[in-house]
Amino acid sequence: MKTILITGAGSGLGKELAFLFSQKGFHLLLAGRTIAKLTHAKQEIEAAGGTADILPLDIRNIEEVEKTLNEISRTNKIFGLVNNAGIGHFGPFEGIETVQISEMLNTNVLGTILMTKAILPHLQKNGQGRIINIISTAGLRGKVNEAVYVASKFAVRGFTESLQKEYEGSGIKFNAVYMGGMDTPFWDKSDHIKDKSRLRSAKEIAGIIMEQLDQDSIIIENS
Repeated sequence: MKTILITGAGSGLGKELAFLFSQKGFHLLLAGRTIAKLTHAKQEIEAAGGTADILPLDIRNIEEVEKTLNEISRTNKIFGLVNNAGIGHFGPFEGIETVQISEMLNTNVLGTILMTKAILPHLQKNGQGRIINIISTAGLRGKVNEAVYVASKFAVRGFTESLQKEYEGSGIKFNAVYMGGMDTPFWDKSDHIKDKSRLRSAKEIAGIIMEQLDQDSIIIENS
């Protein structure tokens, strides 16, 4: 059975994508730092007839990432990666704290790059695979009170587009996903979006992504 690893899989879009991939016959590795959330996601997948394992992982730690990927490759046929984990801090640029800047760049950019670098040799060994980078529409245009978050997402956009060209014809597919805000726990500690009722659900976004996986860029604007 082919295995797909999803970061930030304990809730929101990561959890919904994990469920849908499991329904297509993939084994899921649910990566994240909150065991309780990952366990709940695993239980939902298994209750629906799928298979999944929990993978506690800090994607910002290169030694941990490389060690973990090497270990799981011994017992799993790794087919794909969804770089979904992300952090956002919002507000006027002058008010963003240095620690918040570091959190966004280390998770959104460095984490995505490290996970991709660690998993690519395994995909190349199998001669096929898929990497899906969840970027958001913040990777398409600048936004007020999102300067550093947008900068991190533009970086992931450039990273993804470059790899699409570099691995063209290799059997490894890269998808860049640009979606508007979703009604997920991402916004629970922020008042940046005051009316979440206008946002699409993570379940709806996940369904659209699965339907458009043949496209290099998947753009899902708010309805």
